[in-house]
Amino acid sequence: MTDTQTAAPEELHAAYRARREQVVVQPLGNLALVNTQWVDTEQPIWGVPGTWAPLPAGESGLRVTATAADNIRVDGELVDGEAIVAGKDAEKPGEIDFGGGVQGFVIAGAEGTYALRVWDSNSEAIQNFGGIDTFDYNPDWVVQAKFTPLPGATLPFEHVKDEGKTRELEMPGEISFEKDGVEYRLAAIKSGRALQIVFADSTSGDSTYSVGRFLFVAPDAEGNVVLDFNRAVLPPCAFSYAFNCPLPPKQNRFSVAIEAGEKNVLAKDGSLLH
Repeated sequence: MTDTQTAAPEELHAAYRARREQVVVQPLGNLALVNTQWVDTEQPIWGVPGTWAPLPAGESGLRVTATAADNIRVDGELVDGEAIVAGKDAEKPGEIDFGGGVQGFVIAGAEGTYALRVWDSNSEAIQNFGGIDTFDYNPDWVVQAKFTPLPGATLPFEHVKDEGKTRELEMPGEISFEKDGVEYRLAAIKSGRALQIVFADSTSGDSTYSVGRFLFVAPDAEGNVVLDFNRAVLPPCAFSYAFNCPLPPKQNRFSVAIEAGEKNVLAKDGSLLH
């Protein structure tokens, strides 16, 4: 076990990298997602049994119709007829077990729509996963920055699959810093208890994944924050086409190369997995 009090940054980085490769192959890791299917009418879902339908407007989740032979369990109960699967936006989200290491849950979208996400712990992507290609640890991209709150602010974000449409995402504030004589003010969006920076740089689409990368940070009480770009990670859509990732806003697009953090997802033969 690495002693975080005495370990060199390079050692901590190596331990972090090993954890990242373990996380993405978990039963609900990025590589396990095999389908995200929006349900706006009664319909089958690719890869799993049952018939799925939307609920009346204002209700969270989906309705599934199945027989006992389909072996679908919702919240631990075998479905033989109909069952309601509450969405992730509900007070108690529903859980679906299809058996054989396949499970699912329901996510909420814009305008009251819902989709079923299906995860396979033995997906083709997990079987073919060779690793995450990364830059060597680069101390030049560990930057001291300042967080400035912007209460009530939002910012329009495009997403990979939204065909140019934008979604207003909560922007708790901006993160500013100076590097090599250039001042930057990055938009930070909310991600649980952390802040998320969706960014691109001159390596994007060249030596790194074309959509961009994510960096998660947490300012201290005084607004000080360390931007360690060595911990820049690939977005979920780099691991599975079933994700729909946000694209970097204009102010988060660097003209310089940030040669730190993750680069691409690799297959076992060393080629790009996606």
